[in-house]
Amino acid sequence: MRTQVWTALIAMLVLKCLQLKSTFSWSLSTLAALLRQQLFVYRDLWAWLDDPFQAPPALAGVHDDAQQLEITW
Repeated sequence: MRTQVWTALIAMLVLKCLQLKSTFSWSLSTLAALLRQQLFVYRDLWAWLDDPFQAPPALAGVHDDAQQLEITW
């Protein structure tokens, strides 16, 4: 039980530090929710904190048209 409390306190401390470092005016709950979603996207954390509405950068070789399979009916 104590470990869960300490883990939650450390997570809140990290979130608060990210909120204070950012130039974007985040609320703590919005930052927590959107940060959880962004864990599945490769992007620079510090750049995302300051400008969260930019599209993630394309990874080299992942979105090439030549590698896209063609679907025919």
